[in-house]
Amino acid sequence: MVLDPSIFVNACVIMDDMATAIAPLTSSDVAACCSPLTGGVLDTPAAERLASVFKALADPARVKLVSLIAASEGGEACICDLTEPLGLSQPTVSHHMKLLVDSGLVSRDQRGKWAYYRVNAEALDRIAAAVSTHPA
Repeated sequence: MVLDPSIFVNACVIMDDMATAIAPLTSSDVAACCSPLTGGVLDTPAAERLASVFKALADPARVKLVSLIAASEGGEACICDLTEPLGLSQPTVSHHMKLLVDSGLVSRDQRGKWAYYRVNAEALDRIAAAVSTHPA
């Protein structure tokens, strides 16, 4: 990849008779200060999907819900077992769980009147891979 130095601006400011000028970067300046990309860069749709997942995890209650489900026996938990540890009402926990299901972080299985949830390990792996600084 060839970089056009005319599109980069040097962060150093040159003072000349109280006027401020910004010197353009040269190719060697760019090579010296900018690390090359070492891994794949997310495309826009992938970045939007990942942002949706991060948004679902932006609430501490939802992070705790994922943790509770992952730590549950058999890797799944009934909605009835998730309300007490959080100290939240069942409708509030159900709302949080809907957001986690919609993001793909957890799956839902209806058994009679109870809903059971399981963490989607593949979704967690995709998060880890997307934010990893080292290629897998």
